[in-house]
Order: sequence, then C-alpha cells, then structure tokens
Amino acid sequence: MVTRWTARLRLVRLILIGSFLAGCGGVTNATEPASVPARVNPTFIPSSSPAAPTDTPQPMLDSIARTYGFPAEIDPAARYLFYLHGRIVEDQGVPAISPEYGEYEYEAILEALADYGFVVISEQRPRNADGWEYARRGVGQIADLLSAGVAPGRITVVGASKGAAIAAAISYLVRNPEVNYVLLGTCHPTTIDEWIQQELTFSGNVLAIYDVADDEYSGSCEELFTRSEGRGLGRHSELVLQVGTGHGILYQPLDEWVGPTVDWAMQDR
Repeated sequence: MVTRWTARLRLVRLILIGSFLAGCGGVTNATEPASVPARVNPTFIPSSSPAAPTDTPQPMLDSIARTYGFPAEIDPAARYLFYLHGRIVEDQGVPAISPEYGEYEYEAILEALADYGFVVISEQRPRNADGWEYARRGVGQIADLLSAGVAPGRITVVGASKGAAIAAAISYLVRNPEVNYVLLGTCHPTTIDEWIQQELTFSGNVLAIYDVADDEYSGSCEELFTRSEGRGLGRHSELVLQVGTGHGILYQPLDEWVGPTVDWAMQDR
C-alpha cells in the first residue's frame, strides 16, 4: 500500500530530477532558462563554459563543516537557519567565480547571517549533488530540531537558486505551517510551470526574493502561492529588489536581501 508520505516522496524525487535543480551554475543561453530539464531538452548546452572546476582545499572544507555543521547539541531556545548555496559552488568548490557575477562569497554570506545570532547550518555540496538527497537530509534535520523542542517558528531555511529549489522541496515535505523559508532567485515561469504540473505546493511561511533584472533565472512565485493556499502555507510575501545585478545578488551578503531574510526569520519575536 502506498502511503501519502511515500507518494509525496516519489513526487518530490521526480521534481528534483527534472528542471527544478538547474540554476546558478554559470552563464547560460539567455533563450533557454537554466531550469530547462535535461530529460526534456537533452541538447541544452551553456552558451559559454563556466570557469574550470576546482576542488576546495580540505582545510577549508573542514572549517566550514566545523563551524556550520549540524550541531551536536541542540539548544531549544536558539534560532536555527539553514543556508543552501547555489550550484556554482558545487561546480567549482570554494572559491567559486562566475565570469558574469564574480565570486560567490559563500563564507561571507554564512558569517553575515551568523552575525544576527542564528545557529547557521550549511554544507558545501559536492559536484553534481543529488538534490533529492539533500532535501531529505534537510527534512531529517528539521525533524531533529523539532523533536529536541525547538519551536518551528525558530527554524528558517534559506536557499539560493538551486538551493532554493531544494528549499522548496523541503517546504513541500515538511508540511509545518510555522517553519520559515526564504527562496532567493527562483520561480522562473518555466520552473513554475514544472512545479504546477508536478503538483508541488509550498508550506510554512515563505518569502520569495529576486532582482528585477533577473529574468533569466527568476520570476514571481505568486501563482504558486495562490495554489498553495489551504495546503499548509502560512505567511507569504514576495520582494522584487531593484539592485540591477540580476542573479548576481545571490553572490554577496547584500543588505537588500539579508535584512528582509533576517526580519522574516524573526517575525515570531
């Protein structure tokens, strides 16, 4: 017998295998958004190659894991923030540098979020990481926090581009209306069409943020917000920034998105 939970897992796996996970990986053909799934369009090739892949030095990996790994001891009174990076960090390691947007300041972003008092949890995913695996991992870690007595409103999942797609899957699976989510640089119309076709909906308190100039990778989540009403969706809002650097806003801890993210995560104060 297929349970509702098993069916939901199968659906999310299908979504993650598809167009859902392609963003933030370098320069792409402007006529083909990065969310076009390989299984639908196997001939899709980036218009220019990203910088050559590199491996993050082991001491740096150890430092990230030590500082931002899932905590060995859980403080129920603390605020926890998961940060899921963009695909370019998978492709190149750290540092990751886009010819269009510059360096993806991964560690600086983590430090900026931690400065607000969050217990920041983040893992550098390996090249070609299985988004399904990382969505399940996030669901399990949130379950651990809740089981330890952390209030759901003190848990926030922030995802950038591919990380936002994984965060959306976590939102769909967790189904807790009080957990917070911030989706950075996603909801391109092609992506929204895919999600609607696969019947993905949001749950929790969801804030979507993208830049006005980012029409290649991002767009409005409003249609999916509407479809998610009554299905576990709590507070929801959308913020269109006027920075003008498109997807490049994700590469730095800009006040324009960090500030609203922090405010969203702390609205239960």
